[in-house]
Amino acid sequence: MIISKTPLRISFLGGGTDYPEYFLTHGGAVLGSAIDKFAYFSVSKFYSRLFDYSIRIAYRQVECVRELDEIQHAPFRECLRWCELERDIEVDHSAELPAFTGLGSSSAFVVGLLSALNAYKGRSLRGLDLAYEAIRVEREVLREPVGCQDQTFAALGGTNLIEFHAIDNIVVHRVPLSRERLEEIEANLLIVYTGTRRRANDIASAQVGRVNQNLPLLHRLRTLVEDGYRAMTQNEGIEEFGKLVGESWLLKSQLEPKIADNHIRDMYSRAMSAGAFGGKLLGAGGGGFFLFVVAPERRVRVREALSCPPEVEVRLGAPGSHIINS
Repeated sequence: MIISKTPLRISFLGGGTDYPEYFLTHGGAVLGSAIDKFAYFSVSKFYSRLFDYSIRIAYRQVECVRELDEIQHAPFRECLRWCELERDIEVDHSAELPAFTGLGSSSAFVVGLLSALNAYKGRSLRGLDLAYEAIRVEREVLREPVGCQDQTFAALGGTNLIEFHAIDNIVVHRVPLSRERLEEIEANLLIVYTGTRRRANDIASAQVGRVNQNLPLLHRLRTLVEDGYRAMTQNEGIEEFGKLVGESWLLKSQLEPKIADNHIRDMYSRAMSAGAFGGKLLGAGGGGFFLFVVAPERRVRVREALSCPPEVEVRLGAPGSHIINS
């Protein structure tokens, strides 16, 4: 049995500039981190001659099919096809956090599945090669309007500044943080659930369609990445970093009206009034998890202002997708 382990991610700054529709002309960059919440895949041989089906896959549902084309779950179906696995295989998926919540789970799914399927076939695919393959599957095969940061964080892990020059030319810079500085940053992060799960495709498609009219906003989002990198690495107070995150959210929420509804805007306003330095909705927008930068002594006040929503604690710099059993 092959088992892969793939991290989810949080993006601090630069989201929106990782779409080829922007970075192929202007260059993009993001600042973010893989987190210690993971997606898992197990792959094993399935003896179809003993059953009346040849492929079994399990996620929130279970599909037992005779032919590859009968699989309803498109990423499962197309990743199996991509890896030329059309029968006699069983694949199971599980994850520590729910999908459609802004943590890059869709791309982590594709990265983790490709990692496991390639290992099952005796091939080692890791790092940027794995990220590039996942990007191709998502954009060219599944025709999803995705950016390129989620696959990169899932494949390589770490806390990174990532530059995007072309779909096959991504440069990853590890952010040099001491353990003490990393723990300080973690202690000032508050990640809470908005109560809404959403598919990002509609928002992402609309955002991509508005790239030309949003160029001034996207250019500023891009420059904030360097400012955030300096704030993280120069051991300045966390307040400055939080303000940059907050500025990026105010910019990003202008990219497309669906990114932030009244509920989301109200959550942000209440957290800021209660003492948060800044915050942003994770992912494309519309719901999922909110990230706030909050001094530890103000956390209780912010939680109470938000009516104590479900909270997730994370550690930064998780390792990239890898095989934990073979």
